[in-house]
Amino acid sequence: MSASPPPLHVRAAFGAKEIEPELVDLGPRWRCGDVALRPVSNPAEATWVAQTLGDLHVPDMRIGRPIRASDGRWVVGGWAAYRFVEGRPEPRYDEIVSASLRLHHATAELSVPRFLSTRNDVFAMADRASAGTDEAPLDAALGGRLFDVLAASRKPLSLRPQVVHGDLFGNVLFTGAAAPGIVDFAAYHRPAEWAAAVVVVDALAWGGADAGLLRRWAHLPEWPQALLHALLFRLAVHALHPHSSAQSLVGLERAAHQITEL
Repeated sequence: MSASPPPLHVRAAFGAKEIEPELVDLGPRWRCGDVALRPVSNPAEATWVAQTLGDLHVPDMRIGRPIRASDGRWVVGGWAAYRFVEGRPEPRYDEIVSASLRLHHATAELSVPRFLSTRNDVFAMADRASAGTDEAPLDAALGGRLFDVLAASRKPLSLRPQVVHGDLFGNVLFTGAAAPGIVDFAAYHRPAEWAAAVVVVDALAWGGADAGLLRRWAHLPEWPQALLHALLFRLAVHALHPHSSAQSLVGLERAAHQITEL
């Protein structure tokens, strides 16, 4: 996230107002009235997200609709814009899992975006390693050792892969009794059950969720293996990420214990 607000020419391109006192830094986004702007690092991916969210309709979900610039572009100067969605992340984990399933019912027939085959960041490397399709240089002390132990129990998922949002934990917005909201889409080509399992792993590891969350969604197909694949993914991310620490690994170790006891 840029520490500076979007420059004037970017705000003008998206029809945002001049900086006013109510413009506040909201972490990954800057708000100006009904318009929110966020920096993007991959224009091709940001354009795909804009096109996808612009056409997506999900029951009981608020979606931050992307805004085109005055010249028709989705990205200007490394910034993208969307209609502001009220809310903030809350520890409503069962609702997030439910929202994940509704969202991925709506994305079930999306074509796989081309940029997924060329991504080579930490998350893409971890995704391939957790699926067993590629190896990655995992730091043993930061999750690689536990990854190797758990990978011995991994079996291929027979579930249908599709385009899913693989990072919903902490990225679903709530405000009172309103429907949950999303403003972005971290695309992966994985089963919908895997995406739900990533939410559960994250909630157990870092959100203080109770172990009952595991059991409440145990009716989902191939749930134990979906959880294992999701856990391996998060362990691989942790073992590859330059900002990981022994302290943040503790949560994943706790989640691993709960999942293997299921």
